Amino acid sequence: MQLKFGIYNNYGINKDILKDLIIFYSSKAKKMITLKEYIDNLAEGQDKIYYACGETVDKIDLLPQVEKVKDKYDVLYLTDYTDEFTVQALAEYDGKIFVNVCTDNIELDSEEEKEEIKKENEQYKDLLTEMKDALKDVVEDVRFTNRLKSHPVCLTTEGLVSMEMEKVLSVMPNENKIKAKAIMEINASHPIANKLKELKGEELQNYSKILYAQARLIEGLTIDNPTEISSLICDIIAK
Repeated sequence: MQLKFGIYNNYGINKDILKDLIIFYSSKAKKMITLKEYIDNLAEGQDKIYYACGETVDKIDLLPQVEKVKDKYDVLYLTDYTDEFTVQALAEYDGKIFVNVCTDNIELDSEEEKEEIKKENEQYKDLLTEMKDALKDVVEDVRFTNRLKSHPVCLTTEGLVSMEMEKVLSVMPNENKIKAKAIMEINASHPIANKLKELKGEELQNYSKILYAQARLIEGLTIDNPTEISSLICDIIAK
């Protein structure tokens, strides 16, 4: 951890000296590896270093955003609170930039898939806007996505502050709490997407709140209104 701290300390003045000494857990190798070892085993056509952050390796491995990426590429699991600050200070290694798989700027889709999901979001723009409004601005946007494999929903972020970084910064003594710009993404190929398209009004709003709460729990975040969410789930089950 001290080596990682040394990379981003003093505005990264020592990062080139230390970058070959730090290690992270690899989803492919199932062990700690150096960045050089990661680069030496890049998949064909891979031009980025993918990573995800969380409290433990097991929790990261279960993240919805990780599932599809690790099928294709090696993903580094960052479990130390210093890790994300470290990779942001490095920015790149051997010409390959670091990309958090839980942000909105990851691109794994083909051009055809991108066009397809774009049309899906345009077609159901009013529905997605209603879902966003139901969440009272706790998310920047709600959209359908191709990034998920088996999970129905996830939270991604835009900008430099990830959900994990928000958790780290929130426990630091600072009056100005820094918030991640969260986006709720719904798996376009999951049955829940078709269900949402059938809903209107209060029922759609209730489903939106439940999905958002589910996405927060997956990220290891608290729910501000657990009693309300519990009641909404019970109402749906009872129908």
